[in-house]
Amino acid sequence: MKILVVDDERLLVKGIKFNLENDGYEVLTGADGVEAVEIAASEAVDLVVLDLMMPRMDGLEACQKIREFSDVPIIMLTAKADDMDKLLGFEHGADDYLTKPFNILELKARIRALLRRSGGRKEERPARLVCENITLDTDARNAYNDGVLTDLTAKEFDLIELLMRNPNRVYSREALLDAIWGYDAYRSDIRTVDVHIRRLREKLERDPAAPAHILTKWGVGYYFKR
Repeated sequence: MKILVVDDERLLVKGIKFNLENDGYEVLTGADGVEAVEIAASEAVDLVVLDLMMPRMDGLEACQKIREFSDVPIIMLTAKADDMDKLLGFEHGADDYLTKPFNILELKARIRALLRRSGGRKEERPARLVCENITLDTDARNAYNDGVLTDLTAKEFDLIELLMRNPNRVYSREALLDAIWGYDAYRSDIRTVDVHIRRLREKLERDPAAPAHILTKWGVGYYFKR
């Protein structure tokens, strides 16, 4: 599935792109409304994520122009929570609306819902991830260590799910901040990742002092070994 993400906030676009690519989407990006219309007209995109306030052409005008030639699902992003802005977005052809700052998981859930409604193919991703003593039920968002339910925070669960879905792939701390903390990554200290990794080892490894699965690639970052 091909998704177009258009926003003049480069850090935000980078974070969204990283997260969606990790979920298997192909991601195209733009920085203003003019680029949004040009890309949507030239590429067979399955969904558009479009910011409201952008230079050259704002999101409302871009959305309206895209609607002249395409019925692709469009999610509008805005820093405003005003109901009137949302109504204007819907009147100009938007299918959904999300107010900044937002949780990247909510954006991904809305993308999946719109793709399902528009007839896009459903992602084939296992809901149950198992590796020896560690089991994740991603639908219920439960984690188990040797069959015992383990209490994880939302970020801890997101982090271990990302690592388990991509075994042996080494992620730098910066990449993990982008992927898990998303829009607010720049506000978080890099040591936040180290703390969450340590807690995951304490909760999910049989021997946290000598972890078998949640491993460090010295000088690079972290990865999950199957």
